[in-house]
Amino acid sequence: MTWLLLGTLLVWLAFGPWVVVAVLGAMLVPRLRWWLQDHLVVPRRLVTVAAAVVTLTVGAVLVVPDGWLPIPPGPGVLAAPSYLGRPASERALAVEPVPEHPHLARHGAAAGSGDSWRSGAVPGVGPAGLQPEVETAWFGRESCRDLAFDTRGRLITVCDGSGGPQLHVVDPESMRKAASLDLPERAGDAAGLCGATPFYLDAEDRAVVARADRHVEALRTSDGGGDPDLTVDQTWDLQPFVPDGDCLVALAPDWSGRIWWASRAGLVGTIAAESGEVAAHDLGESVHDGLAVDGAGVLVVTDHALHRLTARPDGQPEPMWTLPYDRGEDRKPGQRVRGSGTGPTLLEGGVVAFADNADPAMQVVFADAASGKEICRRPVFEDGASATEAALVSVGTGVVAVNQYGNRGRRSTALGFASEPGVVRVDVAGGDCTVRWTSDRVVPSGTPRVSWGNGLVYAYTKRPSWTGVSAWYVTALDVASGRAMWSARAGTGPWYDNRGASVALAPDGTLWTATVAGLVRVRDRASG
Repeated sequence: MTWLLLGTLLVWLAFGPWVVVAVLGAMLVPRLRWWLQDHLVVPRRLVTVAAAVVTLTVGAVLVVPDGWLPIPPGPGVLAAPSYLGRPASERALAVEPVPEHPHLARHGAAAGSGDSWRSGAVPGVGPAGLQPEVETAWFGRESCRDLAFDTRGRLITVCDGSGGPQLHVVDPESMRKAASLDLPERAGDAAGLCGATPFYLDAEDRAVVARADRHVEALRTSDGGGDPDLTVDQTWDLQPFVPDGDCLVALAPDWSGRIWWASRAGLVGTIAAESGEVAAHDLGESVHDGLAVDGAGVLVVTDHALHRLTARPDGQPEPMWTLPYDRGEDRKPGQRVRGSGTGPTLLEGGVVAFADNADPAMQVVFADAASGKEICRRPVFEDGASATEAALVSVGTGVVAVNQYGNRGRRSTALGFASEPGVVRVDVAGGDCTVRWTSDRVVPSGTPRVSWGNGLVYAYTKRPSWTGVSAWYVTALDVASGRAMWSARAGTGPWYDNRGASVALAPDGTLWTATVAGLVRVRDRASG
């Protein structure tokens, strides 16, 4: 009987929740139920041994440092394929490069959408899908979000755990924490409207972080010898300008080195990095996403409109234009607020793009970044089932958007359930915008990443399954056609839910993303 119990457990781990249903169904057969009642006697010794094993395992997990163990798998590891498709050929995109920002980490490495334009793209290449190696690092109950890469290739990230947010420097080979620093805990945000702790990596490898106590802090990520270390370099106090109960939701430097910030309640301001002088302007509308920056100023999407602001010589923000949009009739399932969930994305040719919250279907909107004049808009996804909290990612002459309608939280993606499907590319040309392609892949949360170097867009996807297996994948789609080239399984079970984490591509071509329990790394198998 001991072997029967162990066998059932192993079959459950291998094939997923349907095994439990099958066992319960078998118990409805009277003869089988009576046989089990007569023979199902669990020896006391087995119970003692099992309890000891569980206790030792839990104890070992608690004392082992974060990153030393892989994220534990959930049931169904044999029911979901580990790899689908075939390696993709390199097809570089001919795009206008994003200008290198003098005060940001190199293009693609700065965290969030990777650069000042919030392009969500990198000039280099990502994995081609050649026998990809998928490795994970378990961080316990810590959920990370945005990933940045310093000049030595180390990861910089902020993770939220039961003890509050922490800033980490992570070794890219061992996937272990090399340095950590506690940050103030954010209180009074039960609805999650403040989002994750915003930060970016500057040109000096400093992590510039918006703390929960309404301070902005620049921290060095290495010591004088180049070893991982976290030390405060500069601090700016915004409490006199941002009232208690409000929170900082966005940070970005402009070309002069001035730091722009935005608060949830709609305050947009600047910090003179050297003098520490702060100035602010109240938009009177709520902000929930990041800032896009070009040589003329910043762009910000509120829950009512797209705004362009510039800074006067004294640093005072000055509105240049406002473009209202259709914010819909209500907050849709899968969104935090009634309004846009994307923020602005700058494209080549002086175009800015974002998504509205229109009914019956959300629209991708393109506008002239200099004047604020709308160029065109295009509805995407099915009527009554379209919404997103992911930034648009640039493919040069257009954007890729993902549908996240219906993702209300972990229950929406538990077992084999998933949010509404949809990935779409929308191009703009000659004053008109057209849908280039659509895909039925499911991207419940998080922002994809585009490789301009090989013409692939990488998304963290989920396969709906009638067997109840919760399988999560890294999927590469061809930017030109929308065809899914390959998918590599990240893992199964609730610990592999990314909960809004973006896909990131390191300068060496490695793909990274975060989950509610740690990090996932995908790279092509090295030849030889």
